[in-house]
Amino acid sequence: MTSDSTQSDATHSGTVEEEIERLRSLIDSVRFVLFDFDGPICHLFAGLAAERVAEDQVRWLEEQGLRGLLAGGVREEPDPYVVLRAVDARSPGSDLVTELEERLTQQELSAVTSAMPTAYVDPLIRTWSAVGARLAVTTNNSPRAVGRYLASRGLTDCFAPHVYGRTHDLHLLKPHPHCVQRALDAMGADPARTLMIGDAPSDYVAARRAGVRFLGYARNDRKARPLREAGATHLVESLKPLLGVVYAVGDTKAQ
Repeated sequence: MTSDSTQSDATHSGTVEEEIERLRSLIDSVRFVLFDFDGPICHLFAGLAAERVAEDQVRWLEEQGLRGLLAGGVREEPDPYVVLRAVDARSPGSDLVTELEERLTQQELSAVTSAMPTAYVDPLIRTWSAVGARLAVTTNNSPRAVGRYLASRGLTDCFAPHVYGRTHDLHLLKPHPHCVQRALDAMGADPARTLMIGDAPSDYVAARRAGVRFLGYARNDRKARPLREAGATHLVESLKPLLGVVYAVGDTKAQ
């Protein structure tokens, strides 16, 4: 297995040729690929800002007379998943958490209609699947939303049935490796031959805990900085070079 600690940040150093060679080294023996959903596959809330979803969660909780559950700056939190975690931490396993999680699921399902696909990801998924890699989605999003999105893009067959998303056990959300381990177990995957593509520190931590390789997708420095601070060292700002490498590797093996 190629260690992240020996990788250079492909986005910020070296020539294009060196970046391609690093990507080739990273994926050459990969047979299983785990995609995070919101970020690497699509921008789920492209038509409905995540901040507005978080605000809706906070407003709903306040309308229920539960303002006290939102301590420590959570009322101003722009991430709906952080709000959900905060409520679960204060009232784990409660009907309140179940209802809040279902509200978030419905918002995710609604967001699918305006979600924007990440550039180059559709051909990347199809190419990787065509050359024999086994693919899965490992995400903190609802698997129902993931399934709806994949169907809308004609990508279901590239992943089915391997979509592992949020369950009612919210303490198992990434950075816990639960969804990653579920994918590994279901596919009979060797962690040393598995790559996860994610865009958040929680993705990196989950991948490392599960013993799989990690490639960070960071389309700008705002996204790259927290990944590097978490310890991720191999990042790309576009999936285009990865697509080229996957195609070339697959073509070479077919000869």
